[in-house]
Amino acid sequence: MTEYPQDVMQRFQGTPEQMAAALVREPPTGWKPIAIENYDPAWVDRFAAVSASLHDVLAGLIIAVEHVGSTSVPGLAAKPIIDVDLLIADTADESRYVPALERHGYWLVLREPWWHGHRMLVDAAEDIHLHVWPQGAPEPVRHRLLRDWLRSHPEDRELYASTKRRLARDRPGDYTFAKSDVIDDIYTRIFAAAAEHRPGVTL
Repeated sequence: MTEYPQDVMQRFQGTPEQMAAALVREPPTGWKPIAIENYDPAWVDRFAAVSASLHDVLAGLIIAVEHVGSTSVPGLAAKPIIDVDLLIADTADESRYVPALERHGYWLVLREPWWHGHRMLVDAAEDIHLHVWPQGAPEPVRHRLLRDWLRSHPEDRELYASTKRRLARDRPGDYTFAKSDVIDDIYTRIFAAAAEHRPGVTL
């Protein structure tokens, strides 16, 4: 039976100072405006191509590569950006992976050592967000839980899609943070369902 630790169950919130210090360079121009599109089956193929290229570039460093975020959920409307979780042993030594990725067309955008060692790189086309995590980081676990739940729960999938469309229209300036309430509600259902199916386990 799986018992989720607290750092998986609780959403990380950085301080304003941490968030301000995280930006390595100017964000991609493609981050704005927020455009929510209907699900595109081609997103699966786009991820497959990215995954294959990452294995070519980083070879033995990779522990896992996962398609996460809204484009990983069939039927879910999304920004046309492929979110990828890349797990390696340790993200602190950027010289082991950042230069190789930069030679392959990625560039480092965020450095967040306080957020479980997170780094984020973006490709030249700005349609790949590559999230690099150290082995054992809890956030990739959260990403997979949300992805798998939305794949199998159409009501929450539609709730999330309608919320994103509304926020993209009405609150584009704080779109990412404005989604937090509905995401937290969905996680509450995820962990409640896990507890219900694991009698005697305290989550």
